[in-house]
Amino acid sequence: MRLKFSILRRAALVAALTVPAVAFTTAKIEAATPAKVQAVAIKGFAFTPQVVTVAPGTTVTWTNVDEDPHTVTANDKSFHSAALDTDDKFTFTFTKPGEYAYFCSLHPHMTGKIVVKAG
Repeated sequence: MRLKFSILRRAALVAALTVPAVAFTTAKIEAATPAKVQAVAIKGFAFTPQVVTVAPGTTVTWTNVDEDPHTVTANDKSFHSAALDTDDKFTFTFTKPGEYAYFCSLHPHMTGKIVVKAG
């Protein structure tokens, strides 16, 4: 009986040590798809960069680094942020190709544009 148990233990140990190595060598490693993200800073009473070109599916994040509050408001009303205080952020994901002009509703002279191009 002792010999039988020893053989089973040895077989289990070999199997335990072999399986992870086989699984590791046969695993398919895929590169992570980078997230589509674009940043726009609100500083000096301007959107920087003022014009951004992105692919469909890109999320744009505006960050207010000014001391004064600002908004991000699409001319066509497709998106609108609340008033953003210093360090506040607003994000919007652009899914359809086109040009999206926007402005700050508190300071209408502040303008910008997102251009969404497929391919």
